[in-house]
Amino acid sequence: MKKILFLLVIVFGVNKTWAQGCSDAGICSINHGFQTAEKQFKNTIEVAAVYSLGEADVQYFSPYVSYTKRFNDRYSFTSKVTLSTAHGSFGTRTQLGDAFLIGNYSFKEKKNSQWSALLGFKFPFTASNLKINGYSLPLDYQSSLGTIDLFLGTNFHYRRWDFNAALQIPVINLNKNSYFKEYSGTDDFPSTNLFERKPDALWRASYSIKTPNKKITFKPNLLFIYHLGEDTYENIFSQRESIKGSDGLTVNGNWITTYYFNKQNSIELSAAVPFVVRDIRPDGLTRSFVLGILYQYSF
Repeated sequence: MKKILFLLVIVFGVNKTWAQGCSDAGICSINHGFQTAEKQFKNTIEVAAVYSLGEADVQYFSPYVSYTKRFNDRYSFTSKVTLSTAHGSFGTRTQLGDAFLIGNYSFKEKKNSQWSALLGFKFPFTASNLKINGYSLPLDYQSSLGTIDLFLGTNFHYRRWDFNAALQIPVINLNKNSYFKEYSGTDDFPSTNLFERKPDALWRASYSIKTPNKKITFKPNLLFIYHLGEDTYENIFSQRESIKGSDGLTVNGNWITTYYFNKQNSIELSAAVPFVVRDIRPDGLTRSFVLGILYQYSF
């Protein structure tokens, strides 16, 4: 118990640093694709809302809804749609973000351990060039990165432990962002005109702790996200330029508490903060704190 309390102190004691926000790019939240409801239920609906704080005092409210179809003990399919509201000194912008389609295959369980594999895609609803009063906005105000992405992942479950690894690979770039910091009157955000993003690799470890009556589950998570290369943009001279320091490692801590009303209904609270950050995050996913609530219904 002392170790658990110590981890809580760490997680909630560093929320003034910065890191890549998880819910936006998608790779951090696809671990829900590895999770399944009680076997007797074939359908699961999730409704969630996420509040987070970004750079230059930008605030975000990001609800989403997802549906999971469990075909049998091996195959399941999840669809998800996101929406984002960004509010800051530039104004307020609300727009649909991305649609996710994720398939999961679970291998046969052996001696309290089980492997599963995941394949999915993310499709944007915008080309990441939303504007306010005709003015171009940085990626921090965009609801999507404007890319069609491929997800590849695997999970190993052993007793109370889960270890998963994943890749998020932009396969088609539809980003038409036209933001230049030179014309914006502020240096808070880097130029991202015709932005091109590199892939991400993730490794996560989580441990589940259940109360004796199994009504409440606590799940601390540690996430390592490595950005595989420097992102680029097209400068004012129409030349492609790398954004120095945009590659590298981010480490996030996440604490999830789930309360089960019964086998069909549950509610989940989660909080996330960073431990290690990249030098610069031009993709607009910088977050100092993320707080989420999720309701799940299975039938």
